[in-house]
Amino acid sequence: MDTTSRLLMLLEVVEQGSFAKAAEIRNIDRSVISKQISRLEDELGVRLLNRTTRSFSLTAAGAEMIKKAAELRELLGETVRMAENYHLEPRGVLKITSSTLIGRRYLQPVLNDFQKRFPQVEVELRLDDRLVDIVSEGFDLAFRVGEPKDSSLIARKIARNRLLILAAPQFIETYGMPKTMEELAKLPAASYASNSIRVEAIDYYDSKGEQCEQKIKSVFRANDAESLLMKTLSGTTYFVAPAFIIGDEIIQGKLVPLLTDVKLMEFSAMYAVYPHRDLPVRTRLFFDAVREHLGKDKPIWENGIPNFEQMY
Repeated sequence: MDTTSRLLMLLEVVEQGSFAKAAEIRNIDRSVISKQISRLEDELGVRLLNRTTRSFSLTAAGAEMIKKAAELRELLGETVRMAENYHLEPRGVLKITSSTLIGRRYLQPVLNDFQKRFPQVEVELRLDDRLVDIVSEGFDLAFRVGEPKDSSLIARKIARNRLLILAAPQFIETYGMPKTMEELAKLPAASYASNSIRVEAIDYYDSKGEQCEQKIKSVFRANDAESLLMKTLSGTTYFVAPAFIIGDEIIQGKLVPLLTDVKLMEFSAMYAVYPHRDLPVRTRLFFDAVREHLGKDKPIWENGIPNFEQMY
């Protein structure tokens, strides 16, 4: 391992906050990273980290080296991307991350066709519902619901993602068809809940176009949209669902939209996120293929919701 590689390894350690996390990403033993950082310090003749048994901190020299390492990584990335764009045939590794549902339902079909067209491109697909650091973990593309807060990343909206209120026929047989938001609020609901997000109300517009909030009676919470959908299919709850999780449940009569005359606030759109504007040719071609598959004007998932344009 040369000095450049060791500098980039140091950068990963600092970005991840620990030797253990950096080792996990590289799939190597923690001791290997520790030894390489020590060798880097010997090569440069300065101490870069103050270490204890449980943590570390950067020295003044270390902080300056981290800045240079980040610039070095950016320069190397630009060099590789420039070279790749001269290839007539896309090649190399395409590293993608997305939530599990998006990856399985919407990206996998595109990937299958993409690799038939471009067999020299290898694909690594990481399905993870946590928000990964796409820069430090080396991803070319991330697909997310909601615009990222990190202003250093490039984000492009690729499809809208509206909401609808759903229940199974059994639910309507048990509780009746609600006619107002107030009636709906008294019925048992399934709702999304995670460490960072907890849905406890429905946001909508009243007849005057003013924003309103209606608290819901949540009896089942989960941090997985498909689990919430399965709960709703059981007939025991209703669910304010993002449209992208809908398959053929409505067409088959397994789910029924409720209060379709209520104007719901639009849910977070789907975005493609990437670290650089100058995309390698393989990344750009895959991005275009995903947009084509999802539909530029009407998202593919709305095909399973009859008359959706007239709802909500």
